[in-house]
Amino acid sequence: MDEQTHTESRDGIVAGAGETLTRRTALVGAAGIGVAALAGCLGEDDEDAPDPITIDGDQACDQCTMQIGQHPGPVGQTHYDDPDDVVGEDRPAQFCSSTCTYSHTFEQENAGHDPTATYLTDYSIVDYDIELDDDIEEISSHLEADAFAGVEGLTLVVDSDVQGAMGPSMIGFGDADEAEEFQTEYGGDLYEHEDVTPELVMSLMG
Repeated sequence: MDEQTHTESRDGIVAGAGETLTRRTALVGAAGIGVAALAGCLGEDDEDAPDPITIDGDQACDQCTMQIGQHPGPVGQTHYDDPDDVVGEDRPAQFCSSTCTYSHTFEQENAGHDPTATYLTDYSIVDYDIELDDDIEEISSHLEADAFAGVEGLTLVVDSDVQGAMGPSMIGFGDADEAEEFQTEYGGDLYEHEDVTPELVMSLMG
């Protein structure tokens, strides 16, 4: 990705080249926020769901094969009882974007593989940047395990002016008020996890 020309904070403050302005988030209690599993696909309690993992930056996306750490925006992971049947290895499926996460999950559900847990970046619990790259606003990527939350607890800002790895993005917030504030500033539509359809995902992927 080209060297950043400026970084814009959530409050619209612009910094010069080489500076970084991060959004300050109250992280107190974030570690205690519960993670929920994919709606409709679990017959077990949340406490039985596997924890999210830290994604290696060199890991290839299990949907589009792009190197996850080389791109901006929300990332995702899905966990399965029999991961060998899904990714051919004993590990969660990992994705460079929320759109890849949903696309892959829908495909696997159609093949009879329901995840035990699905996680996306929760932008309510990370300090994120919004950078301007070739006149495109992009949101930062966060690969660490504690940056993820279960999709069922997220409000998604869909198709805003801020993009991710695959262009138009689905940016999740555990705090619905913060999702509304982001939408007010950057546009897009608000969705809950249960309202996401394959048709919506395909429309974002062109």
